[in-house]
Amino acid sequence: MAAETREEVKAIARYIRMSPFKVRRVLDQIRGRSYREALIILEFMPYKACEPVLKVLRSAAANAEHNAGMDPVTLFVSQAYADGGPGLKRYRPRAQGRAYQIRKPTCHITIAVASQEEEE
Repeated sequence: MAAETREEVKAIARYIRMSPFKVRRVLDQIRGRSYREALIILEFMPYKACEPVLKVLRSAAANAEHNAGMDPVTLFVSQAYADGGPGLKRYRPRAQGRAYQIRKPTCHITIAVASQEEEE
């Protein structure tokens, strides 16, 4: 099956104002699962990162349905990862006129879905 290539459709959310570490914690739970199962998991997880991940997952499924003609029932999450984006630099005033730098992280979330029909 190594020669066989599976068609993947992906969606990317860029510059999400959240740490990639916190997003990866959520992505690890849905990687490799079916689309429906992933939706249910994201709906009931208590993390704030679930909201943008859910949005990207729905976008990837919509891309697969409309652009590649895949059936959403047969989809599963083939890839899910979060890369670090550019950090916003801010300054916090400190004692005696000093200023400490604060980095506010951003991330890029990528989710790819593929059809499960070819797997046996």
